[in-house]
Amino acid sequence: QVQLVESGGGLVQAGGSLRLSCAASGSTFSINAIGWYRQAPGKQRELVAIISSGDSISSGDTTYYADSVKGRFTISRDNAKNTVYLQMNSLKPEDTAVYYCNGGWYDGVMRAYTPRDYWGQGTQVTVSS
Repeated sequence: QVQLVESGGGLVQAGGSLRLSCAASGSTFSINAIGWYRQAPGKQRELVAIISSGDSISSGDTTYYADSVKGRFTISRDNAKNTVYLQMNSLKPEDTAVYYCNGGWYDGVMRAYTPRDYWGQGTQVTVSS
């Protein structure tokens, strides 16, 4: 089992910034990637960003961003802390949602992310206009 705990949400004005954290513990060897999702009221949960460990030391991390956040959000990780971050800049009211992190598997050959049933409890992000 993998346990994920998010933190860092809050209320911010449009144009502001927030940094979300996702701390992982447990059997983290069963995942090689963390995905950030968000769900706004009345909408489906959508994938926002992914970070995957590289296949080797030289290959580095693989990252993915949804078009709606590209250039504004940055995903990163601190291996020593088993924590993944989502830095969100230039926030817009349409970024308002509950943000969840997920533990999953990234296939570098197929370039496909498969979420596994490891979810955090979610953290609310509200952007006022």
